[in-house]
Amino acid sequence: DYEIDGVVIKLNRFAQQEELGLNARTPRWAMAYKFPAEEVATQLLDVEFQVGRTGALTPVARLEPVFVGGVTVSNATLHNMDEVDRLGIRLGDKVILRRAGDVIPKIVAVSPDNANPEGREISAPGACPVCGSPVVREPGEVLLRCSGTLVCRAQLIQSLIHFAARGGMDIEGLGSKLVEQLVEQNLVSTLADLYHLEPQQLTGLERMGPKSASNLLAAIEASKTRPLARLLFALGIREVGEATALGLARRFGSLQGFLNSTEAELLEIPDIGPIVARRIVEFLAQDANRNSIQALMDAGLAPPVQEAQRREQLLLEGQTWVVTGSLEHMDRKQATAVLRELGAKVAGSVSARTTCVVAGPGAGSKLSKAEELGIDVIDEQRFLDLLVEWGVPDPSAAQADE
Repeated sequence: DYEIDGVVIKLNRFAQQEELGLNARTPRWAMAYKFPAEEVATQLLDVEFQVGRTGALTPVARLEPVFVGGVTVSNATLHNMDEVDRLGIRLGDKVILRRAGDVIPKIVAVSPDNANPEGREISAPGACPVCGSPVVREPGEVLLRCSGTLVCRAQLIQSLIHFAARGGMDIEGLGSKLVEQLVEQNLVSTLADLYHLEPQQLTGLERMGPKSASNLLAAIEASKTRPLARLLFALGIREVGEATALGLARRFGSLQGFLNSTEAELLEIPDIGPIVARRIVEFLAQDANRNSIQALMDAGLAPPVQEAQRREQLLLEGQTWVVTGSLEHMDRKQATAVLRELGAKVAGSVSARTTCVVAGPGAGSKLSKAEELGIDVIDEQRFLDLLVEWGVPDPSAAQADE
């Protein structure tokens, strides 16, 4: 015997499946039925506040350890203070716990037989628990935030991890444990400090011999010429993900062009609305952020300058492409990045608005849907031929060079 968390109910007849079709993510002829999650009672011992990369303070419940859904749980996120108020919980309360989706521990209510008349109220901190900077709550937001930015050690650690991640500066070997050591040893207190590390500083760290130190320094040096989109993502601007960073790099072409951007120019970029534009403007208005970028440039960061492009200049602007199946010469992430560079929107499903589908072996239902709708379908070799015609460098070759 083995545990299951539910079943999938499907229509048997293929004709009915075909008639119902698919929505954006799932077939309309299948439905998941989840069994009710197991719930148990335990005691709320304490609430601590964790600080994330953007300064968000998240209340985390410390619980009397309890076995639920196959694991022992002693912590559960409370998300924000609005959720704490909604639940009406106090320290010492007996609470009901379940694992949402049989994965994430979640407090759902105070236990009906709770007896805790002297329970202490859970209060939001006025100062950051890590750095002591004032805690603020912006109008219209539910999250509390530490105002200390990179002065806050917790934010610094998370910012460095994000900066070095694969979607950002892609500094191989600079993982979370090493970042924590660098900060704890006061070797790094800004992003730019990474580019001033010396071999003798690294070899004194845990599990860091001369060879590992040399490899890390080489990876840091190689990151100085990463594309502008990578740097803009790595800076950790709120609401700016990889796709938005790519749009910014395409529109402004250079780091200086981005630094000189206006809100009106930002709103011209696909998928950037008033909220994201405001976040970018606020980021650029802070002297600390501009000083951080200048320090990176002084340390030798020089993302290649590219020709700034407006929406109408992009070859595939207004088109929607889908990549499906297995590709041999590049992975789907590389293909997606190339299409976005050319201005295309890359969707996860096929619809009547799809322009073209790049299909490799094992394409499955997306290929069938494209053929049914009469949408252009090309294989990987044809896609590579088109890239050559469009003058786009082979992304798989670029990765091999790195």
